[in-house]
Amino acid sequence: MKLFYDLTPSEEDCAVALGNFDGLHLGHQRVLSLALQGAENGLAPAVLTFDTAPAGGRIFPQKRKVEILERFGFRKLYLLHFESLRDMTAQAFVREVLAGVCRAKKACCGFNFTFGCGGKAGSAELARLCAPLRIEAAVAPPVLAGGAPVSSTRIRGLIAAGRVDEAARLLPCPFGYETPVLPGRHLGRRLGAPTLNQPLPEELVRPKFGVYVSAVYFDGAAHCGVTNVGVRPTVGAPAALAETWMPDYAGADLYGRTVRVDLLRFLRPERRFAGLPELRAAILRNGRQAREYFSKNPPPPPFP
Repeated sequence: MKLFYDLTPSEEDCAVALGNFDGLHLGHQRVLSLALQGAENGLAPAVLTFDTAPAGGRIFPQKRKVEILERFGFRKLYLLHFESLRDMTAQAFVREVLAGVCRAKKACCGFNFTFGCGGKAGSAELARLCAPLRIEAAVAPPVLAGGAPVSSTRIRGLIAAGRVDEAARLLPCPFGYETPVLPGRHLGRRLGAPTLNQPLPEELVRPKFGVYVSAVYFDGAAHCGVTNVGVRPTVGAPAALAETWMPDYAGADLYGRTVRVDLLRFLRPERRFAGLPELRAAILRNGRQAREYFSKNPPPPPFP
């Protein structure tokens, strides 16, 4: 997949999916499928999206979004700076960007897509402006799950509430993070549960503090994990951190390596224990719960 950060003209006709696509959830996938169908008519499937971080944080980092779109089968991705287009009128956007730069013969969007200066134009206006330029406009209806539309806002709310397993059913892969492993205080090692200490990315939605079953990806394999997200009230910590214990891993330390951790299921909130023995008992209990969950719900293979 070719990645463009500016308005580099396309050398071929395209079917273009338009949107922010944070999370690439089931609703987004409906839009994306309309663009992918353009390949049947000889059009190159492309995505035009923006680098603007949504309010409340991203569901996926941009790196994962790019990887997933490539896996879906897209050949071009325009990842543009929103400020460069924010004052452009809807008519100019369709004429100069879609028709001129992207060589769009098909433009695909969701029912609630807005564009143009101030976001005043919607999907109906897109269809009206595309028609004289002989660009087919395809609008995806809402996708419902549990009787409610699937949206990025809804998914952010689920993650913030710790309902990561529900969020995962609406996404192409579970919510997680991929950050360097930092040296810690080695308290987990003294408790018989050495942990990976990782910062939480500022750009992402902040998950509910607590303990999760997790999948830990490195060296081409997925490992069962127990991840505590929060401030570790029993031992006292100055800032929020993610600490992951892999109960079945006895390999080398991973300090300095960038490791992906996906949060699969919320086990319990953070709590202050009376002392380290009680904390250790809780950690071991959570390890047994994670193993049981992992055995019944094998995680997806390393992605991509």
